[in-house]
Amino acid sequence: MTLEEQINKLSGAIAEFVSFIDSLPGDAFLKRMDNWSPRDVLAHLIGWNRYTIEGCEQIRRGETPFYFVDSGDDFSKVNAVSVQRYSFRDRRQLIDELEAAFLELKRYLRSLAAADWEADYGVRYEGGPVTIKNTIYALISDYVHHREQIEEWTKRR
Repeated sequence: MTLEEQINKLSGAIAEFVSFIDSLPGDAFLKRMDNWSPRDVLAHLIGWNRYTIEGCEQIRRGETPFYFVDSGDDFSKVNAVSVQRYSFRDRRQLIDELEAAFLELKRYLRSLAAADWEADYGVRYEGGPVTIKNTIYALISDYVHHREQIEEWTKRR
């Protein structure tokens, strides 16, 4: 998959996530399920859009992205920072912030040389290479997973 195809796939996953979040009844947006609310998940994803830029720059320097230090507990410390940093409760404000963070990420990705996309800079995680391409794939998967997770929560209400 090319860089542009993957950006389009990420854009689609974000659009589906935002559409679903927009459709939630007001009380469901702030209701905590499994220690998270949809609001918290939205804040967490804002952070990951921005963390991904920093992580990709670290990958290009041959460094392990900072967030992998926290991977053992499902990135709980990194995620908590985002939930606190983007602590506003207004859904529209959070969605606007998510979309702004995605635009930053999209601009960053489009600024990369084609060779950077799949390059192996020697960074390893759990025995495999960490590339910009598979980092974006993981972010796409996160959006899909969290949309499905929140859908499941709303069925249990």
